[in-house]
Amino acid sequence: MLRSTAEAIVAEERAQNHHIVADRLERALSSVPVTPSPLTTAATLAGAGKDAILELEPRTQMSQLLLPLPVQEGGRQLIEEHVRADVLRAHGYEPRHRVLLSGPPGNGKTSFAEAVAEALGLPFFMVRYDALIGSYLGETNARLRKLFDYVRSRPSVLFFDEFDAIGKERGDTHETGEIKRVVSFLLMQLDQLPSYVIVIAATNHAELLDRAVWRRFQLRLGFPAPDKKQIEIFLDRVMSQWPDQPRLPVRSVGSKLGLVSYAEAIDFCQNVRRRQILGLGELSINDALRAEIDLWASRVRPEVPNAERSDQTPSQAKYRSTPAKAAGKTRGHSAA
Repeated sequence: MLRSTAEAIVAEERAQNHHIVADRLERALSSVPVTPSPLTTAATLAGAGKDAILELEPRTQMSQLLLPLPVQEGGRQLIEEHVRADVLRAHGYEPRHRVLLSGPPGNGKTSFAEAVAEALGLPFFMVRYDALIGSYLGETNARLRKLFDYVRSRPSVLFFDEFDAIGKERGDTHETGEIKRVVSFLLMQLDQLPSYVIVIAATNHAELLDRAVWRRFQLRLGFPAPDKKQIEIFLDRVMSQWPDQPRLPVRSVGSKLGLVSYAEAIDFCQNVRRRQILGLGELSINDALRAEIDLWASRVRPEVPNAERSDQTPSQAKYRSTPAKAAGKTRGHSAA
């Protein structure tokens, strides 16, 4: 109880930009065993927990993203609740801080999490599963404990990509007892996190998540694949930033790309610009665009039937490998 109170004070001071005071309190907290342990200290736990996360500098802004209206509103409310958390607490409420994002890959889930961190000026932590999941009994739970001990020391955004890797349905008969113990421990840790730590989990396979996992998240947002019109808007936003404008209309480019994700669309645009830049002035943007369209049409990617793209996750649709437009993946789908 004493330790959690001290951590809350540190977080509050840091949120008010009193970094010198917060740093002094953290040093005092790490040097004095508030909760004595015969095996390790709080400082050691914090250091070990940091090994399982990758800290990234959030640069993507919410205004740069093309998001469905429910996602836009959900993001706006989440940011407002944390900016004005003192108003909520004065009335006995805490801001929501557990968010689940679901939908096909390449449509902005990671960018949304990064944009939340950027809007609130918080550190952006991405979980590293290679350093989190262990091969021995109880090892993953021990690493999870250290990770959560580390992140609760200050306000931050903690992002779990591919969350179904550790949040799987415990009723699955094909899963081991160890996985079930990990899910149970994960749920307990999520419940105990303070509201100044925003946990955002993303999954491409929402149907694989444990039913209890769904209940833990206060805000659940869907990221469906974009339709043809949304891709055209996105392409226009990207191409308008090029130094030379192609003669081929955006509508024609979008038609040739077909139904793709935002990540695939930005990958295509970047390939066009790379081709033109390497031409050293001898290749026009129109020639580069035509050449890339020809190459794009010959690529192979898992294709989702058109009728199922808008409202189902990839696992709910039947994939087949066919010559199609391109497979590409970036961290987000901002036009910047």
